Amino acid sequence: MTTRQAATAARKEQIIRTAIALLAERGYQATTFEAICQAAGLSSKRLITYHFSSKDALFAAVADQVVADAESYMRPAIDAATGARELLAAVIRANVAFIAGHSPQVRALQQILLNGGLGDWERHHIDSVSRLADLFGHGQRTGAFRPFDPQVMAAALRASIDGVAPLLSAGLDPVRCANELVVLFDLSTRSA
Repeated sequence: MTTRQAATAARKEQIIRTAIALLAERGYQATTFEAICQAAGLSSKRLITYHFSSKDALFAAVADQVVADAESYMRPAIDAATGARELLAAVIRANVAFIAGHSPQVRALQQILLNGGLGDWERHHIDSVSRLADLFGHGQRTGAFRPFDPQVMAAALRASIDGVAPLLSAGLDPVRCANELVVLFDLSTRSA
């Protein structure tokens, strides 16, 4: 990567990170290009529009960044798991820990979703449910999980994990929360 490419990538990341912080602190309506310029110390909105043609394009990049951050954070725990049941527990615990420990990213994403930014997020959501369905299908083939519809169980798990974000923000202990979800989905899926 050339120096210019590195500088361009760094500027783009600075804009995305600033947008995440502003979305989390001030909300969707207050996260304007002007506000991002001021918070990031940029001299002109053109420095943003060079990288992002619109607010929607920037917020799509924010969603992509939050997903990338989550995947990076969770990867070690998921890679260390062996067997379908252990992997299921690791996925749940890592997701809950990310939500609990990265509230600005979660709040930024919530702001985007609450204000109509579903298009780009839907792709990430479908990918996540698909990966969970693959996990459940693999567990069924190895005998770790009972017969059930993997897509339905995956959608239920994704909704359960996403649904605890407000509880975690309100102070629910993330370990207790994760343990409850692990038990719930272990009992729901385990082979007789």
